[in-house]
Amino acid sequence: MTREQLIGTIGKNGRRLNMRASDLAGFDFSGIDLTQADLRFSNLSGANFRGAVLRQANLSFSELSGADFTDADLYEANFNFCGLQNVNLSGANVEGATFNFAGRSKYVPKKTKAERITLTTVLQKPGWGTFIGALLGALLVYGCNAIIYFTNLIWTSNDTLTAGLYRFLIVQNMTDGAIVFLLTWALSGWLTRQFSAVWVRHLIVCVAVIFSFFLVNSGLYVTLGKPYIEALARRPGGYEKTADWYFYGMGDLLVANFFLYVLQQGRQLTRKLSDQEFQLLNLEKLKTRAELDALQAKINPHFLYNALNSIASLVHDNPDKAEEMTLLLSKLFRYSTSRNGELFATLADELEMVRTYLQVEQVRFGNRLSFSVEVSDPALNELKLPQFLLQPIVENAIKHGIAKRADAGRIDVRIYEKNRDAGPVELHLCVHDNGPAFADDMGGGYGLRSIQDKLKLLYGDDARVELQNWPLKQVLLSILMSKVRSDHSLIIPNTDA
Repeated sequence: MTREQLIGTIGKNGRRLNMRASDLAGFDFSGIDLTQADLRFSNLSGANFRGAVLRQANLSFSELSGADFTDADLYEANFNFCGLQNVNLSGANVEGATFNFAGRSKYVPKKTKAERITLTTVLQKPGWGTFIGALLGALLVYGCNAIIYFTNLIWTSNDTLTAGLYRFLIVQNMTDGAIVFLLTWALSGWLTRQFSAVWVRHLIVCVAVIFSFFLVNSGLYVTLGKPYIEALARRPGGYEKTADWYFYGMGDLLVANFFLYVLQQGRQLTRKLSDQEFQLLNLEKLKTRAELDALQAKINPHFLYNALNSIASLVHDNPDKAEEMTLLLSKLFRYSTSRNGELFATLADELEMVRTYLQVEQVRFGNRLSFSVEVSDPALNELKLPQFLLQPIVENAIKHGIAKRADAGRIDVRIYEKNRDAGPVELHLCVHDNGPAFADDMGGGYGLRSIQDKLKLLYGDDARVELQNWPLKQVLLSILMSKVRSDHSLIIPNTDA
């Protein structure tokens, strides 16, 4: 695609470009308006974005090595999981942009727009930062003392007209100040979203403040101040004149622009803190995801190894059973491979897998194996649990229990709710077999350890695994029911691109 064709495509789509997963290495995007463009998973290495507008554009998972973003507008752009090696961000506006898990650029200058000065950092700097802090302190003290002075005059003055005038001045200034702040606060977010140029935001605030200045002060004068001022003017010598109105207007403008600056810097500081918290949370979730996927990747080959050995033992002696077992095995692996990165499945799906697995082994053992799968309450079938939670335990019951018996063996899987010591309700998942008892020092094989690790990752101390020999031999998984009902919606980023 040529540059002209790209500009034409943007025009047809109303300026919103969708070129996800495209190869645009070295493309010239300079000066083009790419607002809200979708360029995810694209190869943009060496691309020229000088002066381009990428406000709220999505470039996540893209390769951007060597790209040039000089003077580009990247307001709230998404650069998560991007390769940013040798990227030039000189002079770029990166306000609100996110760079979670992105490579570093060695050409980002130390003082770019990404490092906005906040009020906190200003006041901590020597020199002019100290001067601003001193000036701010002086104005605040002066304002407070003026309020105290006029309030005292109101209470001590014997002249009702003068006291009324002072009351009007206090109400006027306090109302004026409150409205200046509220107006600036109300416009701050909208101005940041609509205008990238800082001077435009300040200009609009100035116009709004001047308009409110005339409106508010005119209304207060008519309703509160006019009777006192006119009465004082009729006195011999009138009353002492004060500064012209535009000096007071300049004070309002100064305060409004100061508030706008502080609000925008505070908003950006909050965004940075939120981004850091979000990044830490995502990092922890990605770590959990990687560990869970590692556990899952090991469980499947372990089961496949045992199942194939079972099939191999039947191929020559009983081909029909071997065929039946192969079909059941394919059903199991359809379940396994169709998970699409999901970590949770309904209890009904998990139990269906367990039944299929036991049917596989029943073909192998014949009359030596019987089993049952029971759920105390049908409503429990809709609960979401980690995938492959029960199958490794049932597999161990076959390998270490039923296979070691010369006569008939039995496996019972029971799911029910139970109060623990009159405390919170727990979900119990029990796998019982009538094979040899667990050894006292038994720590469990890989399958059992993987279940323990998985429960620890997902539920912490709210889940446990117990090996019991009395009153009957069983493996008991206990999970706090409140965690089961809430954590099934746990969202862990899936990095499968």
